[in-house]
Amino acid sequence: MTDLLRAKELTKHFVTRGPLGARTEFTAVDRVSFEVGLGETLAVVGESGSGKSTTARMAAKLMDPSEGTLEFDGADVTHAKGPELARFRANVQVVFQDPFSSLNPRHTVERILMAPLVYQGIAPNGSRRAHAKELMERVGLNPDHSLRYPGQFSGGQAQRIGIARALAVNPKLVICDEAVSALDVSVQAQVIELLRRLQRESGFSYIFIAHDLAVVRQIAHRVAVMSKGRIVELGPVEQVFDDPQDEYTRTLLAAIPRINPEWDRRRRELQ
Repeated sequence: MTDLLRAKELTKHFVTRGPLGARTEFTAVDRVSFEVGLGETLAVVGESGSGKSTTARMAAKLMDPSEGTLEFDGADVTHAKGPELARFRANVQVVFQDPFSSLNPRHTVERILMAPLVYQGIAPNGSRRAHAKELMERVGLNPDHSLRYPGQFSGGQAQRIGIARALAVNPKLVICDEAVSALDVSVQAQVIELLRRLQRESGFSYIFIAHDLAVVRQIAHRVAVMSKGRIVELGPVEQVFDDPQDEYTRTLLAAIPRINPEWDRRRRELQ
């Protein structure tokens, strides 16, 4: 499989100051390396504070690494600026956890979906409006509702708007940062199926950040398990779930009875 994204030894240090001005440095992500292939979904899992969201933000270049390199489509983009960074951001889009926080409540859905096209200088106004309606239809929303505002939609519908916005410029990689964790279980299943269908149709890649291992099992090809800022296990989803090598991974799996590896193996044998 051809690699689309390569992260090498990504490290992120943060500096905080105490009430008396004392300077403290801590490492949120420590020498993390991984690849994402064309058309592949790499899930990054771990407990809160494990460093997975910081890793996602560095992969999206929303945050610069303190150390390490990032390659995209064969080019080093670690220090990309100007037009090079704009091209990268057209190819790498993010779907955030809370759609209502990431969608401007004062803008109509049409304007929200047209904004990436305007920023990238793609298509005249008339075709941008048509494209916005096409995007809504593609993610299962009524295009006649394009002049409504985000607050007029349910949480699941608002997340579909977020997904549509990410797809507006035909990216090669979509980073989903806890994109379904705020949704109830039935809506989660619908959004996961939508994400899978869109990937089949367009062939783009995902980095899927999550803490719910049941969700990860449904969508991922490979899984990276993070603990204390490091990747402690990385491999195909079946291998990691059925034969975890790291003690932390085994603890993480055992903590969720419905996807205990032994139980899940028996379930599949009966199907």
